[in-house]
Amino acid sequence: MPAPAVDRQCLDLAVTVARKAGDVAAARFFQADFATWTKQDGTSVTDADLAVEELIRTELSRRAPGDGIYGEEAGTAAGSTGRRWIIDPIDGTTFFASGIPLFATLLAYEDEHGPAIGVINEPAARRMIFAGRGLGCWIRTGPGPDRRPVLRASAGLRQARTQLVNVATWHGDLLTTLHQNVWISGYLGGVTGVLDAVVMAGYPQGYEDLAPLPIILGEAGGRVSDLSGGPVLTGPGTALVSTGPLHDQLLSLVDGLPHGPNGHFDGSGRWIPLDSATP
Repeated sequence: MPAPAVDRQCLDLAVTVARKAGDVAAARFFQADFATWTKQDGTSVTDADLAVEELIRTELSRRAPGDGIYGEEAGTAAGSTGRRWIIDPIDGTTFFASGIPLFATLLAYEDEHGPAIGVINEPAARRMIFAGRGLGCWIRTGPGPDRRPVLRASAGLRQARTQLVNVATWHGDLLTTLHQNVWISGYLGGVTGVLDAVVMAGYPQGYEDLAPLPIILGEAGGRVSDLSGGPVLTGPGTALVSTGPLHDQLLSLVDGLPHGPNGHFDGSGRWIPLDSATP
């Protein structure tokens, strides 16, 4: 029996909070009003990440009291309802800190039935993709009406526009195989009608990076899994996002290949490929 639709007011809350958070992130980005440092895991963080996450936590604590919260920067705040919000305040911090407008605020919500809401707000692109279980997937790009995604449907792998995420940390075998078999594209957006697939590999994605995907892809009519075909949220931090028809062929293509990471971060947060690493 399918899980019931999530409450519309809960989806509206998620969209409102993600929009506010994205406005703050965009303002800090365009004003270059942030400081950057390296975390213990070697990844970058800015004080804008912290400010955006704090804004989201404050809004959710006020408007959804009792719900648990997990955020990339501040960790877990236990709740009493059995429901939980997952926050990635600035997904793509390296881009953000480098002045490249390819970043997003990610927000997800889980209830007693599992994933229930996913939001990807790309404020610099003025685009938000959001979905609620049983309520559909929607794209908002301006003051006009929200629209449902129209998914691309290529005839075969050679025509499949495929975005590669975190590619600097991939194992070379995976990169070469995809390069030889699919049409590799730059960043274009996952369910906006211009891509067939997105492959995430190399340095593992965090739970907060992946949490919005099951509902967004499920409600849009696409598919998401880890690179072994298993559930993306319990996998090793890899992901295959697709419009659906070529998903199994893509899984077969990468089956058995090493995914990475193909190196390590040094003490300054710089990625060192394996062939450059000190023995």
